[in-house]
Amino acid sequence: MQRMARYQTEIDSTLSVGDAFRYMAEFQNVEHWDPGVKSAEKLDDGPARLGTQFRVLTVTNGREIPIVYRISEIDDDSRVVLTGETSRLISQDEITVREKGDGSLVTYTANLKLRGALSVLNPFLGGTLKKIGDRARDQLRTSLNPA
Repeated sequence: MQRMARYQTEIDSTLSVGDAFRYMAEFQNVEHWDPGVKSAEKLDDGPARLGTQFRVLTVTNGREIPIVYRISEIDDDSRVVLTGETSRLISQDEITVREKGDGSLVTYTANLKLRGALSVLNPFLGGTLKKIGDRARDQLRTSLNPA
């Protein structure tokens, strides 16, 4: 089985652990900090919890790709894993938040693997995922440090 391409970054935040975690776990917020996301919506009512789903519309090379993400793991105020699958890809995003000074440290890890005929491109995804991740990281830094 081929390994997933992986991108990881850490972001210092002025938000408390709880506030940073809630912002990240409410994954519809991804449209505010990921420039590759056209729109995102929460499909379930109430706070983010195990099984909560989010419809995310990404844009790659001018093509719109809808992905439904589901919270597949969640630990109160510290860790959430979101898994999105289409017929062409599997995306798994892990977010951890811990206390750091007066604020928090958010670690974001994105894993991506193409399926089917596209899987031959998996060894080359790392560079593309880094470019996408770096752009999102820069905007996420702003979102996690409100003025």
